[in-house]
Amino acid sequence: MFSFFKKKPIAPEAAPAEPLVLPATPPAPQPAAAPLSGAPAELVPVIVAAEPEKKSWMTRLKAGLSKTSNTLSVLFVGAKIDDALYEELEAALLMSDAGIDATEFLLTELKKKVKEDKLLDAAAVKAALKVLLIELLSPLEKRFELGRHKPLVMMISGVNGAGKTTTIGKLAKHMQSNNQSVLLAAGDTFRAAAREQLMVWGERNNVTVISQESGDPAAVAYDSVQSAKARGIDVVMVDTAGRLPTQLHLMEELKKIKRVIGKGMEGAPHETLLVIDGNTGQNALTQVKAFDDALQLSGLVITKLDGTAKGGVLAAIARVRPVPVYFIGIGEKIEDLQPFVAAEFVEALLG
Repeated sequence: MFSFFKKKPIAPEAAPAEPLVLPATPPAPQPAAAPLSGAPAELVPVIVAAEPEKKSWMTRLKAGLSKTSNTLSVLFVGAKIDDALYEELEAALLMSDAGIDATEFLLTELKKKVKEDKLLDAAAVKAALKVLLIELLSPLEKRFELGRHKPLVMMISGVNGAGKTTTIGKLAKHMQSNNQSVLLAAGDTFRAAAREQLMVWGERNNVTVISQESGDPAAVAYDSVQSAKARGIDVVMVDTAGRLPTQLHLMEELKKIKRVIGKGMEGAPHETLLVIDGNTGQNALTQVKAFDDALQLSGLVITKLDGTAKGGVLAAIARVRPVPVYFIGIGEKIEDLQPFVAAEFVEALLG
């Protein structure tokens, strides 16, 4: 299993711990050094993906994005560099839900690159497109940091069916594997089975879940933050009701939850995340705009990229509303949720 973070223990009377950082490109594993007698423990070794596991992730990512990549990659097989190729590429990008803005940007820059560098074959043009895509998507790449606050409070939103509750469960498991204590707040009181679903994840991960039978979600969030502060919990994740941006009364409720969390702990929530379904294409971009306008999002989690023909939506997000993408998901297993790395994503997309 991949491990996302590294940890530095806090010595007595020392400065606060450095944030636990999710590296964009995992460093090579280092052998553990034996602690000196009578001295504080050394850094916990950084647990990173072994090479076979990294290859396994890339294999699964490529398979997940194959419906999108097949449409794009086939264009460059024995192709001539002419207007017909650019027209086919334009159509393929639009079909992948890259959006008009990103598509026009990529085509303009690609034509400029082909002319300036005098590219004459399809392979060189494809390589140039890969570079442009990486440059476009790199601003979305951001490492997720733990340890900045105790507790670190995360407010997590998303429409029904996006995989929000499952994502919370996966993140909780990953954080626990890095010695972080976690508390979950069942703030989704709108959907009948949401509380029960979160309780199941809590039982699986041996994590406490704060909930009320028919309580106010803002009150649940507030109580959870207070409980975490009292118990010395590292991370609080507040699940909120799945909703469409058009459900204005529910969007107002989200704003209220965020305000109340701030009353429970100054500066909280420290992360305001939106979980979106990668299969929804341009609808996902609409959701990002609406939730960002309402909540000022700090990051995204994009799920269900396995089997999607709409992987180009990340390009649309990068051009129109570049909210960082912390994680992408390509399946149901814990290891199928991994950090977003632009170069990996483009390699899976274009090969």
